[in-house]
Amino acid sequence: MKEINELVKVMKWTLEGKLALVSGASKGIGKAITEEFLALGAKVICVARSAGDLEDITSRWKQQGYPVIGIAADVTSGDDRIKISETIEAYGGKLDILVNSAASTVRKKIQDYTEGEYRGIFDLNVVALLEMCRMAFPYLVASKHASVINIASVAGMTDVQAGVAYGLSKGAVIQLGRNLAAEWAEWGIRVNSVSPWYISTPMAAPVLNDPERLGRIVDRTPLGRVGQPEEVAAVVSFLAMDKSSYLTGQNIAVDGGLLIKGL
Repeated sequence: MKEINELVKVMKWTLEGKLALVSGASKGIGKAITEEFLALGAKVICVARSAGDLEDITSRWKQQGYPVIGIAADVTSGDDRIKISETIEAYGGKLDILVNSAASTVRKKIQDYTEGEYRGIFDLNVVALLEMCRMAFPYLVASKHASVINIASVAGMTDVQAGVAYGLSKGAVIQLGRNLAAEWAEWGIRVNSVSPWYISTPMAAPVLNDPERLGRIVDRTPLGRVGQPEEVAAVVSFLAMDKSSYLTGQNIAVDGGLLIKGL
């Protein structure tokens, strides 16, 4: 990552001097986003539920000299969101970048869900995300040029057999981004969504480890492969930069061409 740091300084593609907060930061896409932000010069507040996973990864980043703050917190908990807020206050009360990456799914037919299962998906994927935005609002205003990036999914735009509750929740995330972009533009806060297709992450592993399903996914993808977390992180990083200062209210699909393929 040190080599990337030197290159982006020359190119002026940088997050130098920015304070970012990333939820779901210890694994998968959230981890890749955090690593990209650190390489681009940002200081990152990393939020994850697993204290052990978070300690392992933040210790490694700190040993490499990166400015990272770990908070073991569940974003569905009001008390834990207060803890996150207090950390932002402790670091100056200004937040330049918010990335809502924490999410979960249960892959079932609709009739097989329990009420607790689909409510749990909505609590994390939608309600907690909205509450994180509400909590962060005054700190984003203080930045004057803040960027919010919500990790949605192509499941919010088309059926990918990820479960009805997950698809509904990600569709809500995409629309939330549009509404917040309109509401918050007067404060200079940009809000965008990024919608990945199948990405090689722990969350997707149960599907990707099934050869039959993996074959169907690859066949359906024009680029002919599963995406990597770093490919999503690159798009998120662009949206976080001042380089994308006239881009708001958009949903960018990182899908290897999935959505353009009819047959």
